[in-house]
Amino acid sequence: MQQHLVVVLAYDRLCTFEFGCTVELFALPRPELGVDWYDFAVCAIEPGPIRATGGITIDAPYDPDLIARADTIVIPGWRDADEAPPETLLALLRAAHARGARLCSICSGVFVLAAAGLLDGHKATTHWRYTDQLARRYPAIEVQPDALYVDSGQLITSAGSAAGLDMLLHLVRRDYGARVGNLVAQRLVVPPHREGGQAQFLPRPMAHDEKGRLTKLMDWVRTHPASEHNVASLARRAAMSERTLQRQFQHATGLGVIEWLVRERVAIVKDLLETSTLPLAQVAQRAGFGSEESLRHHFRKLAATTPGAYRRQFADAGK
Repeated sequence: MQQHLVVVLAYDRLCTFEFGCTVELFALPRPELGVDWYDFAVCAIEPGPIRATGGITIDAPYDPDLIARADTIVIPGWRDADEAPPETLLALLRAAHARGARLCSICSGVFVLAAAGLLDGHKATTHWRYTDQLARRYPAIEVQPDALYVDSGQLITSAGSAAGLDMLLHLVRRDYGARVGNLVAQRLVVPPHREGGQAQFLPRPMAHDEKGRLTKLMDWVRTHPASEHNVASLARRAAMSERTLQRQFQHATGLGVIEWLVRERVAIVKDLLETSTLPLAQVAQRAGFGSEESLRHHFRKLAATTPGAYRRQFADAGK
């Protein structure tokens, strides 16, 4: 690993947090680790001033020519998912990939790798707000919407902002082993590896008819989650046909009735796990799952983690 050069790209309207995570992880000297730590450099892909979020101006010491020497290249969130990256940058990234460099993206930085054509035929992820857009625009990419990060060898992509830290720590573990990765995580005061995926952070789907029957029905279900619900009973309560109810649910939330109901119950479980010490059997009853087995099945499917792991992480974080 001696002389392994990590280069982070900088450009106007830079995402400060994601850029800062990369600087924190790779630029700090770490003599306590007893290993040859990374060389690090910031590379501006366009003339300055480089203005970052929060009114910060960055004076990057290197120009794009440095990309040709980098062993690992990190792309923070791209300034606009709808803005095409400069072709000169894309050509440099293709050349770097061809010579074996490792290319990593955080959040919307994935759109830069996608525009370069490097992710075609590979798995990749990004922030949950962008996964559908990425999949539509680049159908040759196998988008993994729930993953915190995806390692495809030379190409490593991560979900939104803080998931970049998960990916960067993964690179350290991959390069130096678990011991060094754990020591770096301790210094950052973060877990060395988070369980689950970004599905556990997704917001609840909401209806768009704020004063309509569908919204009133949803509100009623949220206050009566333990009741037995099915399409027929909910259609009767909303005074709609089952077909109309299904159609309106799909239009308003992008989900079927039962799919929405399960997601809502999982959201209630999350609230109870974060705010109470109730046994899991009682949590299951209050949320309407009926049994621990049913709760565990649906929770793992939607949150990509276990109820116990979720409670340890988020209940502790709230103390």
